[in-house]
Amino acid sequence: MARIAVIPGDGIGVDVTREAVKVLRHVAAQADTRFELTEWDLGAERYLRTGTTITPEEMRQLGEHDAILLGAMGDPRVPGNQHARDILLGLRFQLDLYINLRPVRLYDPRLSPLRDVTPEDIVIDVFRENTEGVYVGSGGNFKAGTPDEIAIEEDINTRKGVERILRAAFEFARANGRRLTLTDKANAMPHAGALWRRTFADVGAEYPDVERDAMYADALAMEMIRSPARWQVIVAPNLFGDLLSDLAAGLVGGLGLAPSASLHPGRIGLFEPVHGSAPDLAGTGKANPLAAILTAAMLLEHLGRPEDARRVDAAVRAVIDEGATTPDLGGTLGTSDVGDRVVALLGP
Repeated sequence: MARIAVIPGDGIGVDVTREAVKVLRHVAAQADTRFELTEWDLGAERYLRTGTTITPEEMRQLGEHDAILLGAMGDPRVPGNQHARDILLGLRFQLDLYINLRPVRLYDPRLSPLRDVTPEDIVIDVFRENTEGVYVGSGGNFKAGTPDEIAIEEDINTRKGVERILRAAFEFARANGRRLTLTDKANAMPHAGALWRRTFADVGAEYPDVERDAMYADALAMEMIRSPARWQVIVAPNLFGDLLSDLAAGLVGGLGLAPSASLHPGRIGLFEPVHGSAPDLAGTGKANPLAAILTAAMLLEHLGRPEDARRVDAAVRAVIDEGATTPDLGGTLGTSDVGDRVVALLGP
């Protein structure tokens, strides 16, 4: 029996996670199996109520699960969203989930702002390094609040960290027969850039069968719009992977269709839709649950249920094809209605 921790999050995170859980429970019932889904009281409401974000013991207990399903986090009532940093980044860093995998798929050409594209043109998998870079929080402020204030944000890259994300991307590219692109800013960030480029060459020598290239992140951002079919697997430092995967999501209909997984092969996985908490939409029934449901499909894959994952993906595709979506994708249904339709398409 798989143990899944559910952290609904804040804002629409609660609304869309409910639909993802609905799908997971339905799949489990169809297969006559059990998922132990345990909801955790972690988020803005808990922080505002108790002043606690997450304790070391809670972090330890979460790490004992097979997977974590996490809703979007962020609440304007919490200055700086400290709770979100402690929980989300805490889970990534403390559980050493160094792979942030963000698949981008075009389900319907009508959803893309690009003309003359087909679903075959946009099949991109972004491997974002997830435990280093500028997101580690190293640096500080000097003379804060004065005209002479200095803010330093340090970009931390280790050979170990760079090599293991590159190796994961090479393995994925090899297994799927796809081309791999490294993106960075080695021209403007020569120290980190040299480490990434040199390690890319070293690891790449072990994968002579994998076609590969490298491109500066700003150039790649432009080329992803100009010729999206050219890009297949992208590996990137933390910040650039974050930015470029959001851009890629914009090519297929927005963040409402963007799932993600934070992984360390052989260990627990953390699964979360890419979109934010959109507090203004919370409880309105307008939030698109498909990214959360696609994230649940990734979770099923992680649990060794690839056929169930494919069935969920197909149900999402069918929902989009028939226009049974929330308003952001041109439909008229509410959040729960979309979840119900996905379940119906999965069959009794």
